[in-house]
Amino acid sequence: MLTDSQEPGEAPVGSALLDLVAVMDRLRTECPWDAGQTHESLVPYLLEETYETLEAIERHDVAELRGELGDVLLQVLFHARIAAERTDGTGFTIDDVARGIADKLVRRHPHVFAGVSVSGADEVKRNWETIKATERAAAGADRASALDSVPMAQPALSLAAQLQRRALELGAPAELPSPATHDAVSDIGAELFALVSKARAAGLDPELELRRAARAFRDRFEEWEQSAGS
Repeated sequence: MLTDSQEPGEAPVGSALLDLVAVMDRLRTECPWDAGQTHESLVPYLLEETYETLEAIERHDVAELRGELGDVLLQVLFHARIAAERTDGTGFTIDDVARGIADKLVRRHPHVFAGVSVSGADEVKRNWETIKATERAAAGADRASALDSVPMAQPALSLAAQLQRRALELGAPAELPSPATHDAVSDIGAELFALVSKARAAGLDPELELRRAARAFRDRFEEWEQSAGS
């Protein structure tokens, strides 16, 4: 089936992904470095490529973004290729990854695929969270807390914002006890947590706001550096 932007005779959109899968297969079997990698050893590269993609977006560098997205895609293929080699019943392939996310998107967009009517983006988001909760319950998730699904390894500002947002979505009171009441939390830590809440209430992403401030500081330093050397 042709897409709206595809001309007759053109290769289907996504066909180049099959070429990339074939390249990844050869690298995994013929390159000593690639053959020796594990999920754990690739973690630094996944983080690095993700941050480089974010930087390309911040710089509005479309050409760079194209390349960085390719690097992120390679990481996805690499992890799937490693997983496909497992023989203990836990293995999966890149097709399983793609099929899983496609099925999830269909389930969580009933207004697109199942004729459900919505009033706007806010209702779409509410439906998404409701369906997500239903999926967790159906899967028999044995988590002790609904917040256990929040990845604790993410940057601290993003982590604080996601924990606050998820707690409110789950019906927690807006004024939970301050982190300062915990012996392990300093006054500065509590103030930072409160600033995250303030940013989130203003509709701002605290991680991105601090990154913007850091970039502005870098620019000011470079201006000072140039003037001091002249």
